[in-house]
Amino acid sequence: MPAACGTQAQGAQWIGGDADASDISTRDNYGEQTASVAGGSTYVAMFALSDAASVRIEAADRGNGDPTLSLLNAEGTEIGSDDDSGGNGAARLETELEAGAYCAVVRGYNETSLNAFVRIGRTEMEALTPGADAASGNADATPDQVRQNCENGPDLGVLGEAPLTQNSSASQTPFARFTLDAAKAISITATNSEADPTLTLLDANGGMLAENDDFSGLNSRIDQSTPLDAGSYCVNVGAISDPALPIAVEVSLYDEAAALQALYKLGEAAPPLDGTVVPVADLGVLQNRLHRDVQLGSDAQWFKVTFEEPSLILAEANSVGGKGDPWMVLYDDLGRQIALNDDNGSSTDAQISARVLAGTYMIGVKQVQDRSGFVRLLMERFIAAE
Repeated sequence: MPAACGTQAQGAQWIGGDADASDISTRDNYGEQTASVAGGSTYVAMFALSDAASVRIEAADRGNGDPTLSLLNAEGTEIGSDDDSGGNGAARLETELEAGAYCAVVRGYNETSLNAFVRIGRTEMEALTPGADAASGNADATPDQVRQNCENGPDLGVLGEAPLTQNSSASQTPFARFTLDAAKAISITATNSEADPTLTLLDANGGMLAENDDFSGLNSRIDQSTPLDAGSYCVNVGAISDPALPIAVEVSLYDEAAALQALYKLGEAAPPLDGTVVPVADLGVLQNRLHRDVQLGSDAQWFKVTFEEPSLILAEANSVGGKGDPWMVLYDDLGRQIALNDDNGSSTDAQISARVLAGTYMIGVKQVQDRSGFVRLLMERFIAAE
């Protein structure tokens, strides 16, 4: 094999096996090889063009690796490079090239080891990778593209007692797959409020089973309380704010107690009045009015208040300093929702009014999304005139 592409291309192999079969401008189909790259080393695929052509070069790992690509001309000068444009961590370059000899250099990101497919062909030929746009799970992706994205994504393994986890960005790893060896109810979480993650659960054919955005603050969660059949499944992770930030993804067995705790934190269900499950502050009997300043985040804090006779309650949650966004809900002693409010009129403060009977009621207060700060809780009681 003639020397080409400089010292970086030592040990280069023709993508088609020999020089004639590696002329991409005349081939009927792409050339492809399997590359085994030890940490810190490279794999070099050489190809030729007898005529100018639009060429696509791709490297996709067969496991959980992250390949990078560099394209060299015959003199060894780098004329292109890529890391994640193929989607799912795969590398992909599309470029117009003149006639000549070229080398594609594949290495692991941060000099990690990998086993990858390397494909070189003209852009009208079948691609190895879906491309970052399709891999991101956008609405234009076809079911076949989604299914391929799932197959190309990393395998998190078989779900057992221990959770399956991944910590990667939505741009680098938008899809990951896992297996259930028996029918199981599961929960999936995606955590990093700065990225504002979204979650979609897919079946083996790319069909959507469930999706979520902003379950708790800006983080996402799917609770699949009805057991899923044994088989392969896929998680699509997106990011509304910053797709480059890492997102912690966890697939675990569904835990009813944990799911209830999550609902209590959201304020979507009232906890037991006695405070045995979550803390409940007792405000006592409301005679006329009261106020309390509380530090609030995205988890609801709970209070109980008692009325000795039928009354009308006016409750407010007002941000101290005007930078928060309080949310408030009222439940009776049986956990039935009586009233809920987020933004009162043009304000981001919360206000509820409701007729109540004699008894004890629960009030949950929190900040919307991931805001935090002091909130002034106000309550007033009114009775009908005789």
